Amino acid sequence: MTYTTQPGPGPGTGPGPGPGTDTGPGTGPGPGTDTGRLKFLALNGSERPDGNIAHALRRVEEILTGQQADLEVVRLWDLRLTPCGPCGDCNFRTRPCDIDDGLRPLIDRMAAADALIYATSVHGFGSAPTMPTFLERSGTGHLRFHRVLTNKVGGVLVTGRRYSHVETHNQLLNNVLLNRMIVPGHGFPCVLFGNQKGEVLGDEEGMEMLRRMVVRMVRLARVLREHRELTGTDLLADEYAGERDRCPIRVPARQPA
Repeated sequence: MTYTTQPGPGPGTGPGPGPGTDTGPGTGPGPGTDTGRLKFLALNGSERPDGNIAHALRRVEEILTGQQADLEVVRLWDLRLTPCGPCGDCNFRTRPCDIDDGLRPLIDRMAAADALIYATSVHGFGSAPTMPTFLERSGTGHLRFHRVLTNKVGGVLVTGRRYSHVETHNQLLNNVLLNRMIVPGHGFPCVLFGNQKGEVLGDEEGMEMLRRMVVRMVRLARVLREHRELTGTDLLADEYAGERDRCPIRVPARQPA
């Protein structure tokens, strides 16, 4: 499993990388390197480097290895993100945000992946604080101008002790759908119950839902990739750059069979 971080220059919501955290690009193939293998990228919204999300993502890596796919994990806590400021012009801008907080390189990596997993623990009846900051900064500041994650395969993973798993899952799922990703149904939501680190691995039903989600994500990503390779076009390409656009963009015509 490759860990990458691209911290911005300013103060943020969390400390810098801790001991043992790989902050470089890693030695394995990352998104954008064409090895024929599927590339998954997981966004870890937990501030705990060895918390239950990290343990669950190690299990994701094991599943993906068996499916001939690779996993890259980005710890959002290491990006030093800050909430949107008081400028207040987000809804009136015609170009992405000018703040340099490391998000642009991350969005490029997300756009180069075949599939994305949004993962967070539950804090105070909602997502761990770094995840909402990421959703706001990436969405309002960048992605709403051009939905570059369109037709990526998406998945959501939530861990927590007792409460608000489904509510938190719904928040992330709605964001995945807003970005026009495709989510394969796999049964119950992928929510894992546990308190102490590693405890979620004992949630038998939850871990089975995690396995089913990942396997179905792999299968769907393969179908989409094979279709693009066979036809030379994306059947699901959207003619609008963003939901606020009213003028369609040109979509490549489908090639005759």
